[in-house]
Amino acid sequence: MKGSYLGEFEEIILLLVAMMNDDAYGLAIKDQFEQQTGRSSAIGAVHSALNRLEKKGFVDSKMADATSERGGRRKRIFFVTAAGKSALETSRQLRNKLWDQIPELSWKGLKLNPVWL
Repeated sequence: MKGSYLGEFEEIILLLVAMMNDDAYGLAIKDQFEQQTGRSSAIGAVHSALNRLEKKGFVDSKMADATSERGGRRKRIFFVTAAGKSALETSRQLRNKLWDQIPELSWKGLKLNPVWL
């Protein structure tokens, strides 16, 4: 397994693969990414993230049967591995731990820079 760090984009792609189950293939993942986040993404960026996740051992893939609606072409279906599930759980635990450490007073006295608004 090559490294275990998950960037934000990779984490979202990995979560989408887990969410989509047997329908997790490149274009469908891209569409779900855009629908869930409200952000656009190039299909190449999604494929690059999937390739990185596969190299890290967080996803695996298999070729589905050819279908007539795809002109007889097959799709590569991705699924989360045990290592991918563990990476997601670790990421979630870290985020929750950090969120839990923000004192309530920090939110009440929050002063936003007008440039950020």
